Amino acid sequence: MAKPRLSKNNHTFTLLIVGLLSWLIPGAGFFFLNEKKRAIIIFVTLLLTFGAGLYIGSIGVIDPYGSWPWYIAQVMISPLVLILGHYVSAGGFPVYGRPAEIGQIYTGIAGLLNLLCIIKSVYLAHLYRIETDGGQNVADD
Repeated sequence: MAKPRLSKNNHTFTLLIVGLLSWLIPGAGFFFLNEKKRAIIIFVTLLLTFGAGLYIGSIGVIDPYGSWPWYIAQVMISPLVLILGHYVSAGGFPVYGRPAEIGQIYTGIAGLLNLLCIIKSVYLAHLYRIETDGGQNVADD
């Protein structure tokens, strides 16, 4: 498997791009790093987990005001949740009881799992740079 060539000059920029790609689309950072199988597994797993939470609790579980700690976790899956949160905050999506709680848990866990995947993809991009530099210490940049 060919690893991407990361130069010394754009290392920080590459790490930012990998992190942003991973946040925009779950698994996209790994896809950028030519880890296609891992990217597909992450994308499908997180999308199914988030979708299950929306199915169980309805779109009303994305509530930026009533349950902001869960909302912060949900936003970690993608910035599209910000748009959904704005749409839901206009009202008309009441959710009550156990399905709402379970939906919030599923969607929040999906967001937190994506946060772990973002960290892993950025770290992997950093490790690829160390490998391409021959193991030299490149922390001086």
